[in-house]
Parts: sequence; C-alpha cells; structure tokens
Amino acid sequence: MDSRSHDTPAARTLEVPGARLHYEVRGDGPLLVLVGAPMDAGAFAPLAELLAADHTVLTTDPRGINRSGLDDPAQDSTPELRADDLARLVEALGRGPAAVLGSSGGAVSALALAQHHPKAVHTVVAHEPPLIELLEDRDALRKGTEETVRTYLDGDVTGAWRKFFTNAGINLPEPVIEEMFGGERDPRQVADEQRWFAHEMRASSFWQPDLAALRSAATRIVVGVGEDSAGQLCDRTSLALAEALGAERAVFPGDHTGFVEDPEAFATRLRSVVSAG
Repeated sequence: MDSRSHDTPAARTLEVPGARLHYEVRGDGPLLVLVGAPMDAGAFAPLAELLAADHTVLTTDPRGINRSGLDDPAQDSTPELRADDLARLVEALGRGPAAVLGSSGGAVSALALAQHHPKAVHTVVAHEPPLIELLEDRDALRKGTEETVRTYLDGDVTGAWRKFFTNAGINLPEPVIEEMFGGERDPRQVADEQRWFAHEMRASSFWQPDLAALRSAATRIVVGVGEDSAGQLCDRTSLALAEALGAERAVFPGDHTGFVEDPEAFATRLRSVVSAG
C-alpha cells in the first residue's frame, strides 16, 4: 500500500467523446469501481474511504452530473454511453480489469460494461438495477415512468416524486416528500435531478440487457439486493435479473441506498462478495 492519504482522494478529469469526466482515486491494490447513475462520486465517498484500505477505489460523476460536463447538455445518458465512459476510465488507470459495484442506474451501467466491454471488468456486482423490462407488468411500469417524467417536465416536482416513489414501491409520508422536494433546494442538486428526469431515467429503466451475451460472458455477475428492500420495485427487478441470468444473488445491508446508510456494514459485505470470486 502506498503512502497516499485516503482522506484526500486524487481528483482528476478524463476527456471522453462529448464529455469531461470527473473521477477520484483512493488507495492502492486491486481496482474496484463504485458507480451510480445519477448518484455522483460524493455519495460513495464514505464507502470508498473504507475500501481504499486494500483496494484502488475509483468513483466518478456520471456524464452530465455534477462535475462531469457535457458538450451537448441535451444529450441523453444511455447505459451504452456510460459503459464506454467506465471502460475509458479503467483503461486510463491502467489497473484493469476491474471489479465494479454499480447501484441503481449505475448497476445498469455496469451490466452494459460487461456486455460491451468485457475485457474491462472481471466482476460486476449489480446492486438493485431498475430493469423494468424484465417484469411481467412492464407495460404498466413503463406507463408510470412516462407519466412521472411528464409530470416533472410540466413543473410539478413534488407530484413527480410522489409518482416515482409509488412506482418504486417505496412508501414515504406526504410531509416527508414535501420537506425533501417542496422547499428551498440546492441548485446543483436540482440541475442533476432535472437531467435525470429529462435525459436518463427512461434510458436506464427501459434498457434491455442481452441476457444470452451476459450469460456467456467471462465476467462474473452478482446481483445485489438490499435486505430491507423486500417488495420494492428494484427488489423485484433484481430477482428477475438473477433468475434470467442464473446469476449469484447477494443480500446487502439496508435498502436501495444501503451503502449510504451504513457504509461499514456494506463494505464488509462487498469485500466478501468480491473476494469470493
């Protein structure tokens, strides 16, 4: 292990087609990538600090989010574009192939990475990818997603989030939704939220993985589910993905954002899952 402090990650920028990717590197050892969509690098920082004790940990802001600027702000953020970005980041570090933990839309990015750039990744831990096309009620879920996006773009922010949580099977009391989304908010958070609703949510949720390609790939795929996510949409999509791939399933602490709520417990579980390969 080198002498770099885990408390001061090396922040860098990588020029890629159409974007400038902000990414951060901590620690030393085997390469482990932590990625969300639309979550940025900051959401993974506590988990990254813990894992940097025995890994080189890469975190990044996905294209168009926070510090990763776009040449064309109207460009949609597709899983294929984000996978290409991840492959370029791994290549830039020169430490691949990597293990990748992707959460939510980041899990979709990680699956697309395994599908399109298998040499860049040896293990994908896909934590609760929202792949609604794998479910029997996909038509209703697709309609609900379209209604959610339309509500947001029409200017009803709290109404859109209300629909989102209903579709996701997450029960939040109305006062909590109003407190979270109805008052004064951080402009950066709002900008990232607008991009997600307008240019990312549908591309991630409607993505259809090439199941045959993923089943035959050399990349090890583990599907992660939160122990507190039972019955939620992403629990259902995760179980459907694991069944469709015949993939390993791993239960992680917490719910959809367990790595934020209890990073220590999540780090312990992630280490055991990655090392089991």
